This record gives sequence, structure tokens and C-alpha cells, in this order.
Amino acid sequence: MQIKSRIVNKTLYVLLSGELDEYTAQGVRKNLDTLFDTEKGFVQIVMDLSELTFMDSTGVGVLIGRYKKMREYNKPIFITNPSRNAERIFKMSGLYEIMPKIV
Repeated sequence: MQIKSRIVNKTLYVLLSGELDEYTAQGVRKNLDTLFDTEKGFVQIVMDLSELTFMDSTGVGVLIGRYKKMREYNKPIFITNPSRNAERIFKMSGLYEIMPKIV
């Protein structure tokens, strides 16, 4: 799993590449928390899931945890370009209710 990020116009863009599952969840959680804690000047987060090849329930938990953490700071998380697998999971689980999909 690779995580790339950049800030543009006070938006933190995060690209997740690879598999987000039980095997990678702990590292992704730690890396995202570090990223969210150290980057300065962003007011919202856009998670690009176009290169996410697989996500299971553990991965869903990682994303929900980051959502809850950022909600405390009033920093919304949006989803863009979900892979087919991620799209299916987000629709079935209702995750788009808390992390809306944007174009």
C-alpha cells in the first residue's frame, strides 16, 4: 500500500494505491494519522481511491476511524474516483452518507 499526498487550495489530497485490508490496515492507519497531524493549513480532505485495488471490512474501519478523528477538528473527508471494489463497498455500507463522493 502506498499513500501519496499534496495540499492544493487548503485541500489535502490523499491517493491510496494498493490493498487496504487486515494486512495493511495498521500501517495505513498510522501513516494517515501522522499525515493528518503533521500537515498544516488544510480545511478538508479528498481521498482518491482510483488506485485502491482491494478493500475489506478492516479497510472500512480504517476510513471510518480517520473520519471520526477529522470530524473532531471539523475537517470533512470526501471520496473521489473510487475503484469498482471501493464503490461497491461504499454503496453497500452507506459510507457515502458520512464521506460524500465528489467528482
